[in-house]
Amino acid sequence: MVELQKLRHDRTELCTRAIQPALWLLIFGETFSRLRVIPTGGIPYLDYLAPGIIAQSTMFIAIFYGIQIIWERDSGVLTKLLVTPTPRAALVTGKAFAAGVKAMIQAVVVIVIAALLGVSLTWDPLRLAGVVLVVVLGSAFFSCLSVTIAGIVLTRDRLMGIGQAITMPLFFASNALYPISAMPGWVQAISAVNPLSYQVDALRGLLLGMPSYLALDLVVLLGAAAAGITAASCLLPRLAR
Repeated sequence: MVELQKLRHDRTELCTRAIQPALWLLIFGETFSRLRVIPTGGIPYLDYLAPGIIAQSTMFIAIFYGIQIIWERDSGVLTKLLVTPTPRAALVTGKAFAAGVKAMIQAVVVIVIAALLGVSLTWDPLRLAGVVLVVVLGSAFFSCLSVTIAGIVLTRDRLMGIGQAITMPLFFASNALYPISAMPGWVQAISAVNPLSYQVDALRGLLLGMPSYLALDLVVLLGAAAAGITAASCLLPRLAR
C-alpha cells in the first residue's frame, strides 16, 4: 500500500524508469537484430531480448531497496517496527512484496514498449499470471539481497557502491542478452548459479513459448527468495543497533 501511494503521488518515476529499458530495446535490440550475430533459436533478436530486459529492469529496481531500509532506520521507523510483535520475516517479506509491486508495474511498461515494437508476446491470461509470479519472486530475491547487504554495510553510500558493482556482472553473466551456450566456460559456471538466468529462462518460456525449464526455474526462484528472506531477517536487527 505504501509503494502504491508513493507511485500515485509521483507518477514521473514510472516514466523515468521506462527510459533505460526502452533504450535497450530500441538501440541495442534493433542494432543486433540487423547484425544477426547472436544465435536465438530462429526467433527475431528483439523478441529474444525483451524478456531479458524485463528481468533486468526489475532487478535494477529491487537491488537498491536496501536504501529504503537504511532511510527507515535513520528516521526511527525501523526501530518502532522491530519492537512490535510482528515477526522479522514478515517485515522483510512485506518489503520484498513491495519491491514486487513496483517491478510488476515496470514489467508492464516494458511489455507495452515491446508490443509497440512488434515483439510477438503471448496474451494468454495463465501465462501472464505466471509472468507476474516470476517477476515477484525475482524481485523478492534481489530486494532481500539488497537488505542483506544493507545489514552488513549499514550505510547508504556503501550500499550504493556495492549495488552498482554487482548489478552489471549479474546482468551480463546471465542469459538476458545471449544464450548460455555462447558464453566462455567460467561465465557459464557463474550463470548456472545466477537467479537472474532462471528468471529470464522462465520469462522466455512464458512470454514467447520458447523451450524452457519452467519447473526448475520456479524451484530455484522460490528457493532464492526464501533464502533471501531468511538472510535479510537475520540481519535486519543489526541495522537498528
